Order: sequence, then structure tokens, then C-alpha cells
Amino acid sequence: MSAFNKTSSLMARGVEFLGSEYAILCGAMSWVSERNLVSAISNAGGFGVIACGAMTPELLDAEIAATRAMTDKPFGVNLITMHPQLFDLIAVCAKHGVGHVVLAGGIPPKGSVEAIKQGGARVICFAPTLALGKKLLRSGADALVIEGMEAGGHVGPVSTSVLAQEILPSLAAENLIFVAGGIGRGEAIAGYLEMGACGVQLGTRFACATESIAHPDFKKAFFRASARDAVTSVQVDPRLPVIPVRALKNKGTEAFSAKQVEVARLLDEEQLAMGEAQLQIEHYWAGALRRAVIDGDVENGSLMAGQSVGMVTEEEPVAEIIAKLLHECEAALTTRAAA
Repeated sequence: MSAFNKTSSLMARGVEFLGSEYAILCGAMSWVSERNLVSAISNAGGFGVIACGAMTPELLDAEIAATRAMTDKPFGVNLITMHPQLFDLIAVCAKHGVGHVVLAGGIPPKGSVEAIKQGGARVICFAPTLALGKKLLRSGADALVIEGMEAGGHVGPVSTSVLAQEILPSLAAENLIFVAGGIGRGEAIAGYLEMGACGVQLGTRFACATESIAHPDFKKAFFRASARDAVTSVQVDPRLPVIPVRALKNKGTEAFSAKQVEVARLLDEEQLAMGEAQLQIEHYWAGALRRAVIDGDVENGSLMAGQSVGMVTEEEPVAEIIAKLLHECEAALTTRAAA
């Protein structure tokens, strides 16, 4: 570990919190962040996170058990706050003694943070604004991830660099804040650590790792893409507050607009309640993502990717990706210290 003295020193709080060797989280990517990638990341010194997504409690139960069989290192589970069986999923995490639960997709429902803590896990929440970050910390979150709009998948409207400047100076000294969104190289990690972050989260950079089960055609689409190919979805109807999703442009991105029009029509005709309408949109994404990741349908599926996709040019083992990031980060911190 001595090779990364400066990096390790700045990551010390994050490392202590996660229990991993380095405070590098892998963002939870549905269908991609499963037992193979998660265990590989944790085994390489990072912190893998299972993407529960639309899984049933039974499926999550099996996934945690299978991951645990592949690594004895710590890993977490990402749960979507709007999942209709959220409390059952929390119970599954508790049963397995999962140490960290990441809550994504909006403000945690009443009692969910308490339920996770009762099960012995620490709670990590996403904070899209400073005010919400403070509220989540007051409500019991043990750590925050601030994720900018450069990220893949569901994104907010503000860039990582702006969020970092708004939130880190106010909260990072007293709280554990991880930075995510658009990070593809170690030099960026160095910058956020110097600003007070205790660690970082990357998703896109790991999506095409050798250990990722993503279809070869899904990976090829990433290798071909540039940053400008990863675009956010358009909201068709203001009554249907769809959180934008960043993905590579294809027929699937157009199909999503059509899906929104269809759901909006059902709302008009009062054939759907608002909550059900939003769940339909979520299920659409889960299906579209599966088509791309598992089946390799890169035309009609959803190729969720962050803008750092232009830095993903080849398939590499997870251990090499982490080693590269650490070397780049350490070199940047050393150069800056010398200057």
C-alpha cells in the first residue's frame, strides 16, 4: 500500500468507513453490477455494490449469497427507494449481514433508514443539492454520494464539478462525502480528494471490465463511443416527472420517448395512477437495459453510459483498472505537492 501514500492518506476516512483497501466504489449498474463484477472489484481492493434494481427479495437473496461465495471482502447493496418491496429487500440485506446499503432514486421513505440501521448496516444516500445533503445527514445517512449529470443512468441537472464546489467545502470536513459522475482517470480523483472528498464512485469505467458479464456487443458500443454520444433522455410530458437517463444514442432512446407518450395518454384517460405510471417507466428501463447488457441488442436496448465512456477503449481486468486509477491519482498528488 506504500506505493500510494498520498492517495491512501486522503482516502483514509473512506477506507475506514467502507472496510475496503481503497475508497473506490463501483456505481450500481443494473444487470452489470452483479456477483462477478462486484466480487472482482472488492477482491481488487475497491468496494463493489450489487445493483438490486427491480429484483425480487428472492433474487437479491440469491445474488448476495453468490457474491459472498466469490469474495470475503466487504461489498454493499444498492436499493431503489421506490421499489414496492423495499422493506423486504432491507430485511434480506440484514439477514446476510450486509454492511452498507446505498439508497438511490429519491428521498428514502419513512422508516427505511431506521430499518437499515436496525439490521446493522450503514446507510449511503445520493445528494443532488447541498440542502438535501444536509437533510439526509440529519435523517441518519452515514455518508453521501454527490453525483453529477455526467454520470450514466438516472441523473440530475448539475455537473459534478459544480456539485463538488457547492457541497464539499460545507460538508466534507465533518461528514463522509464520495464524488461520482464523469470520473474516468486518477487525476480527477486526486482533485476531488484534495477538495475534501473521502473517496469516489465510478460506474462507466468498470462496465466493460473483463469480469463484467455485459454482452461483447454492449462492450464494443462503449469502445466505439465518444463523450458526446452519451446523451440524456427527453421528458415528453411535465406531468410525468421522468428522471432523465444518460445513455448512448440508438433506436432505444427514441423508443423511450414513444413509451412516455403512451404512458401519458393512459394518464389522460385515467387508466393509470401517477405512482403506477412512474413504475411502468422504471420497468421499461429495466427491460431495455437487460436487452442491451445481457442479450446484446445494442440498437433497441438501453446503453446506459456516462460521459467518461470516451475513456473506455478496451476490455481490462478490474485489478488493472483500479491500479491505473491509483497510479494516476498518486502521480497527480505527488506532482502538485512538489510544485
